[in-house]
Amino acid sequence: MKKIYILIIGSILLSSCFKLDDNVFNADELTEYKLDDFDGEQDFVLDASYAISDSLIALFTLNSKMSNESSPKSIYAVYIGNMDSIATDTVIMYCHGNKSHMDFYWQRAKLLANVGGKNNYGVLMVDYRGYGMSQGSPSEEGMYTDVNVALDWLKQSGLTNDRLIIYGFSLGTAPSCELTAQPRAMTPAKLILEAPFASAAVMVNDASVLAMPASFVTSLKIDNAEEIKKVNQPLMWLHGNKDNKHNILTHGQVVYSNHQGAFKESHIVSGADHSDLPVIYGFGVYCEAVNSFIKK
Repeated sequence: MKKIYILIIGSILLSSCFKLDDNVFNADELTEYKLDDFDGEQDFVLDASYAISDSLIALFTLNSKMSNESSPKSIYAVYIGNMDSIATDTVIMYCHGNKSHMDFYWQRAKLLANVGGKNNYGVLMVDYRGYGMSQGSPSEEGMYTDVNVALDWLKQSGLTNDRLIIYGFSLGTAPSCELTAQPRAMTPAKLILEAPFASAAVMVNDASVLAMPASFVTSLKIDNAEEIKKVNQPLMWLHGNKDNKHNILTHGQVVYSNHQGAFKESHIVSGADHSDLPVIYGFGVYCEAVNSFIKK
């Protein structure tokens, strides 16, 4: 009877978890970006003091092509800041989470643009392929390629490595870790991770009641806990101690502990869940902490 019970559970897990890749890439499509006019679900909405002038918002597309593709995909990006001064500005490459599209994360990008003062930093964000209006289907390598294309655009616009900060939230910690540990177009000067996950394997283990190889459940090879070992740049880690999606002990703490670089700092926010850390921390405190880390 026990064997039958285990087989039944295993069958349920296998039938449902083969969809894990789809759940990790929880993309929504759009026909139009609305940014400040977006009235759908958002984690928070900033007040007017964080407003960005239309003259400092540029929505455009980039061509992103993986090595196994015959033609590039059109990837949407938004830049906050004066594009004519990228050659002298400090820029944050913001890698968003697994949900929805850039409209959903617009408030977060605006918040980062106002870290250290009004419109203080340039911020670039892209919708990975399959998200928003970006062409193609989501994939791990596609996500890395899309972010790297964005970094190459910054490089061509005059940005140098010493003025590049890469910031990853949730799923976005994967391209952030990967492209810092194994740089392609650019080498970030500093790395910021908010609510990182340790690996696809740990996600499977946390979600299942049976011990089984992650390969049974997902094709994803994401392993932030290993990639971070190759990162020598300064690291800032932010995580809510009530995170119900990426457990702080099995995910965030592991990534943080594995970083062997010369400098790192942690910001564990009491009472914060997965998506409300800036709110619980307080926007002012959050901005001050991020700015202090960037300026160190």
